[in-house]
Amino acid sequence: MGKIAFLFAGQGSQYPGMTKDLFESVPEVHDFYGVAEAIRPGTLTQMFSGSEDELRKTENTQPCLFLADLAGALALIRNGIKPDAVAGFSLGEVVALTASGILTKQDAFKLVCKRGKFMQKSAEAVTGSMFAVMRMDNDELKELCKEYEVYPVNFNCPGQTVVSGEKSRMEKFKEKLTELKARFVELPVGGAFHTPYMEGAAENLKKELKSGKIYNLNQPEIPLYANKTAEPYSNDEEEMISTISDQVKSSVKWEETLNNMARDGVDTFIECGPGKALSGFVKRTVEGAKIYNVYNMESLQKVIEELGKDA
Repeated sequence: MGKIAFLFAGQGSQYPGMTKDLFESVPEVHDFYGVAEAIRPGTLTQMFSGSEDELRKTENTQPCLFLADLAGALALIRNGIKPDAVAGFSLGEVVALTASGILTKQDAFKLVCKRGKFMQKSAEAVTGSMFAVMRMDNDELKELCKEYEVYPVNFNCPGQTVVSGEKSRMEKFKEKLTELKARFVELPVGGAFHTPYMEGAAENLKKELKSGKIYNLNQPEIPLYANKTAEPYSNDEEEMISTISDQVKSSVKWEETLNNMARDGVDTFIECGPGKALSGFVKRTVEGAKIYNVYNMESLQKVIEELGKDA
């Protein structure tokens, strides 16, 4: 068997009740959820019994989904399955900071709480939306985005790119896609993420990380492939800070990330967190990859049965 990568889901995959059985069954998950609840009271109520609308609000989505993603990794590691590399889609990259050893779990959770608030503030300043566009030539799509002043931001896999922008422009853009008979899906997120509209959030994150009093950035123990570059994080602290903060306003080079992981010997991908979007992207990008998901006890057991003997 080749290398194993843990992948961490991003906003849009959240749902009420996510990972409740992992919380109840895995001691490491239960214990850290308690730590997180002490840092941000009300988080577990939002996760387990909050409404979809409440969970969709960025400042709530991010801490809740952080925990749901992390739960899968903690449960796998408890059972002897460890990653050789990690990557996270957008918000998931903050979870990957923990899995790679760059940040402690507590520091990463504190950071994601701030990140959610900063991005919520930027989202409220400019109402935005995001669409996943399928089966359109990337060059054609980029030209269309320029014409309508919206942004191609997440390059998910062959044949799927997410476009983000200010809502009224996105509505006109949607009309054009409909006219062209292009297939698209609106994403359940609360802002124009990964665009210049997130500049304020990026600057606030940079200031937060540079304060020197809150976060201790460590050297990565395993490669963390960055959304911004599709390559492993640098060991230089200044570059790490720029990569973490700029990510919110930069494109997510996910297809390239997956190809680079495969280039470096990864052949087994385990998506940690709710939903199966990242698994679908792997399937359409990396030929012959082994793909698994961990989002509850049943899915965890399947992975243990398949991989535990080789761990």
